[in-house]
Parts: sequence; C-alpha cells; structure tokens
Amino acid sequence: MKKIVSVVLMSIVFNTQVALCSGHEAVKDASSPALQLLLDGNKGFAQKGEVKNLDKKVSVKRRTELAQGQKPFAVVIACSDSRVSPELLFDKGLGEIFVVRVAGNIVGPHELGSVEYAVEHLGAKLVMVLGHERCGAVTATYDAHVSGAKVEGNIGSLVESIDPAVTAALSHGATGKKADIIEQCTLENIRLVAGQIESRSTILKEEIEKGSVQLVKAYYDLDDGKVRVIE
Repeated sequence: MKKIVSVVLMSIVFNTQVALCSGHEAVKDASSPALQLLLDGNKGFAQKGEVKNLDKKVSVKRRTELAQGQKPFAVVIACSDSRVSPELLFDKGLGEIFVVRVAGNIVGPHELGSVEYAVEHLGAKLVMVLGHERCGAVTATYDAHVSGAKVEGNIGSLVESIDPAVTAALSHGATGKKADIIEQCTLENIRLVAGQIESRSTILKEEIEKGSVQLVKAYYDLDDGKVRVIE
C-alpha cells in the first residue's frame, strides 16, 4: 500500500512540474500562436493550392462584421511583387492580417508608421518581414551595384535602400551563380529590414523587448510555395 501511495505522489509531483514548465514555455513565447496561424495557412496553399479560410473570410457577413473596426493578429511587410500576396500565401481573409507592401519589402518612415499603427492601435502581436525568391528589386540593386550604373527615377530610391544588403552579402563572401548570390542578397535584405524595425522605431523596439510583439524574418519560395522562417 505504501508503495502505491508513493508512486501516486511521485506521479502528481512529476505532472505538476511538467505543467509548470509547459506554462512557462507558453509565456516565454506567447506570440507563437500568431506565427503558427500564418504557417498553418501557408501549408494548405503550398501543398494543395487551397485558400479555404480566405474563402470563408470574404463573405458579406464577414465584411459587415468588420465594417466598424479591425483587429488583425499580425503585420506582414512584403514585396509588391504580384506573385507574393500575403493574403493568399497565408490563406487569410478580411481583418486577419495587416499588410504593408513595397518593392523589396523595405521600410521607411511611412512603412514604419503603418506598422506602429497596427501594433499600437490595432493590437497586432506579430510583425513579419517577408522576402522572396527572385526578387526583382534585389536583382536590380545587385545589377546596379556590380555595374556601377546609376538607376534613374524613383526606382533609384528603392535601390538605395536595398544596396546596403547587397554590400553586406558580398562582403560576407556571397558566391555561386548569379541566382545564388541574389538569394543571399535577399536574405541579407530581410535581416537588414528586421534590424531597421528595431533601430528606427522606438515604439516597436519597446514592444519587441517587452515580449508583447514577436518579430519574425521569413522567406517565400516561388517554386514550392512555402514560407520559411529564417534566422
């Protein structure tokens, strides 16, 4: 009998410790459910070309429900490329994600202000910087960097913003075919933009440091349709 009681007590203690540890992990990474919602939505899109959730979330009823306000759970800073629509990639409908799009997924005062609004006033818990394969803006910047050519017009401002990433990738030893180097430049650009979000916005930096907002870097593969989180 004593052995049975002892075993039961040990089991209770063990399960209690597991529960406490699990709770601690949940608090430590409290924003991960938002990321999981995005990645789960991407699975259906990548594997089957399905956007079932989006189909449900664009109904007249849904539109009417959101007419007086919005509460997006995430912000996605993405490229303007016509093949990279976050709502489709993540299978998300009206009112679910706050999207900021500009060629090369870069951030200036307007973009940062938009993200700050989504976080501070709408309650978004995740900010994702989403770059993608074969980005035209990054390719144009790389070409200009290598040739030394001056890019005319307003496109030049995009190139100017992306060039530090190209410079960094090349200085880190980016090698291989042109496509491989462009990919390395694109990854560097994602990281650079994520860093700028914290260095150029006190509001976002404070929220990220408090753990209220999760900052995520991600890369979209045009060939297989998958979005992958990167370091």
